[in-house]
Amino acid sequence: MKPLALAVLTLVPSLALADVELGRETFLDACADCHGVDAKGGGPKAALLSVKVPDLTTYAARNGGDFDAVRMIHLVDGRAGLSAHGGPMPMFGGLLAGPSAVIDGPDGTPVSTTEPIMSITEWLKTVQVR
Repeated sequence: MKPLALAVLTLVPSLALADVELGRETFLDACADCHGVDAKGGGPKAALLSVKVPDLTTYAARNGGDFDAVRMIHLVDGRAGLSAHGGPMPMFGGLLAGPSAVIDGPDGTPVSTTEPIMSITEWLKTVQVR
């Protein structure tokens, strides 16, 4: 194997770990007040809300075992889950700005978001209960 190829293969896992760590840190900064530091819905502001804050560690379990990353991105950035006059989940799309990130949707269509939202989504995948 060529040295450059080996270097690239070595970097990929650490980049993924960095994204997950950024996701955890971003979650703690932007989401933990409601969802709790463990993402189970028991943050300090949860009791002040008129709706039950969902346990995000069971997101995949509530979706037949599938972690729907596109839907999670849309929930966080405000493209899904809002009624005409707003909804229980604030729109964080504008607050979690940053460089663009793209993933493929279920049908192969590219879905654009920001790196902070993508990293939160990646971290949430790692805390799903089986």
